[in-house]
Amino acid sequence: MAIRFDGRVAIVTGAGNGLGRAHALGLASRGAKVVVNDFGGARDGTGGSLSPAEAVVEEIRKAGGTAMADGADVSNFEQVTAMVERATKEWGSVDLLCANAGILRDKSFGKMEAADFQKVLDVHLVGTFYCCKAAWAGMRDRNYGRIVLTTSSSGLYGNFGQANYGAAKSGMVGLMNVLAEEGRKNNIRVNIISPTAATRMTEELLPPQALQLMKPNAITPAVEYMLSEDAPTRTIMGAGAGSFAVIKIVESEGINLPESEWTPDAVAAHFAEISDMSKAKALTGAFEQTQKYVAQAAARAGIKL
Repeated sequence: MAIRFDGRVAIVTGAGNGLGRAHALGLASRGAKVVVNDFGGARDGTGGSLSPAEAVVEEIRKAGGTAMADGADVSNFEQVTAMVERATKEWGSVDLLCANAGILRDKSFGKMEAADFQKVLDVHLVGTFYCCKAAWAGMRDRNYGRIVLTTSSSGLYGNFGQANYGAAKSGMVGLMNVLAEEGRKNNIRVNIISPTAATRMTEELLPPQALQLMKPNAITPAVEYMLSEDAPTRTIMGAGAGSFAVIKIVESEGINLPESEWTPDAVAAHFAEISDMSKAKALTGAFEQTQKYVAQAAARAGIKL
């Protein structure tokens, strides 16, 4: 059965261009009423205009869909709250959130100004928190919500010149992990996409042949799946150029050392065993790590827990 969003209300941030535009158009084509949010600034976050969001709304309406434009700056909690309240008043709810808005202020760490680090965190990480926070109470009250955040390989794996962007994007994984746990009892499912596509963010970084393969709408199917009724929760999905993957953060089995070997020299001597990934696995929560370490220590000490 085809995935549809009839009767659902979605907010897509950063939807005036690139990935956000593709997500907004895709959700609308499958029946969702869509708030097309875009501050309308330049790639570095300067300026501002409602025109990009209005243009996407016009595309949706011409195709027979329902949408409204919103120019809220996601780094301004009052504006984000007003956006959610406006959508709820107009359409009755906010069921789906795709937090996609972002900016770039790339520089090597030695040359990066503190203000540029802060601004990127404010838009990506704090702005994502604001959007989730503004929509959360309504989702909880209605016992339904689907949220997709947007991370990046720059945060997951590292990329030169993007300390601010990488820190913000990896921070979103932590936010997603916690919100997924807290949302379970109220049927709020929270996932995160790690996209790579030809957008304003990447057009200067890739050759033309690669850009032709990396269409923004190649990411949207993964986002739509993670916003659907039967979505998973607490999943990191990578997508680009028609490829889709699941990304896991895993931990080695590790070893337990006796107290007599709680020294850096012993850690160095045993590092090959400590870093052996042959039995690595993804942990399901923070306390699982604690339980694992305590169990290993208890086994060494002969203590039955």
